[in-house]
Amino acid sequence: MVAHVVLERASFPRHRSGLSFAHGRRLVARRAPAIRQSLGSAMLLGLRFVQARLISVWGLLVAAYCCPPSIFAAFAVFGAAASFLSIPALMRLEAVFFRSNARYELALAFRLASASGAVFLGLAAVALLLIVQMGWLPPAIGLIFFLSLAARIVLRLLWAEATAEGDFRAIGNSNLVQAIVQPLLMLVLIGVFGPKALALFLADALGHGAAALSILARRSGSILTLAHPRLWSLRGLAWGLTRWSDAPRILLPSALLSFGFTTAPLLALPYAENPLLAAQVALAVRPLDMPTQMFGTVSGPLVMNGLRTQTGPGRRSWVRWAMLGLAAAAIGVFLPIAIGAHQFDSLFDGSKWAGLGEVIAVMTLFYAGIALFNPLHDIAASARTTAWQLASHAIALVAIVATILWFGHLSRELLYAVGFISVARALTHVLLVWLGGEEREAVPDSASGARPAAG
Repeated sequence: MVAHVVLERASFPRHRSGLSFAHGRRLVARRAPAIRQSLGSAMLLGLRFVQARLISVWGLLVAAYCCPPSIFAAFAVFGAAASFLSIPALMRLEAVFFRSNARYELALAFRLASASGAVFLGLAAVALLLIVQMGWLPPAIGLIFFLSLAARIVLRLLWAEATAEGDFRAIGNSNLVQAIVQPLLMLVLIGVFGPKALALFLADALGHGAAALSILARRSGSILTLAHPRLWSLRGLAWGLTRWSDAPRILLPSALLSFGFTTAPLLALPYAENPLLAAQVALAVRPLDMPTQMFGTVSGPLVMNGLRTQTGPGRRSWVRWAMLGLAAAAIGVFLPIAIGAHQFDSLFDGSKWAGLGEVIAVMTLFYAGIALFNPLHDIAASARTTAWQLASHAIALVAIVATILWFGHLSRELLYAVGFISVARALTHVLLVWLGGEEREAVPDSASGARPAAG
């Protein structure tokens, strides 16, 4: 909530000393509908996210009771692989949706990202077919993986478009649809196939597919406007790819490095000499992942949609105020979690989970850094600092891997070190955003493909 208050503060004129009291009241009155809409959007996204998580929990608990741990380990690998491969599918062109509030720019970027996703899926289909033919993967698993990958790619594209257009209800509702459909299908498929990985894999693919169909049904009119067949032009796509070449060249490697960074606590588990500490770390990931995702789900779309509407000299000022609001909100979310986990640590004394509260408190550093970093990463991607952004990703990943190797074993000291590196990475992006450049130049209509393409 703090972030949204500061976001609204950033939208007021910078020079207000000469405003009369009456003028100020009129200004506030004009801004009131926008403020209410912004806060309402934040509350809606937060409510939808909480509803989705609460609904999905019961299905996972029943599935965990029915399936052996090895099945969930395979499912974790399946989901991580599909999520990782969905990142390069769009060549990070969805990030350029927020560089301008011009709809013809959004249309060109959307068509370019769609074409990239289609080509990537074609290559993925060929690769999976070869892998199946070589006997490395069962045909059913290969088909399900392709469906899950395709659904994730479509969701990534449509979520970015809905965020750029400010349709936060579509984002929240699609999360809710997935949270309802996926656990139900998981239980039904476990009943049909038995406690096998195939049931979890297929439920994942169908759950993501249902979410994609949900948001596509709501956004179909806007999508048709952006990607009407008459607007497609090889010349326009080639021009857009040249203009936004930093997306596949810099933003894509940055995103892949960032994904690797978020798995750092799991990378340290093989070095655990204390099985209890390893189990505590693995368990702590779950309760900390929820506020991290909620922070990004609520703040990310609102900030990026607001950024897209900012033009001219006031853009940098707005971004700085937004950044300060995000930092304050991250502290407000994760500091109470750390304090609460430390205070309630004694509840686990004498049980097999003794010390879990302290581990959660320590790992809060790592997840607080990630929560603040994610929206700042997207903001920085819209500025001229993308090369420095890539360098900071690489340095952070090298630092965290070197730290794990230097300690040589999992310990609380290592968790502290990993947490400080995460916070340092977030602070680096605070600096990048603070010094970030202005909005880039507009796209001429002749290259955007906004008008029907000839030939």
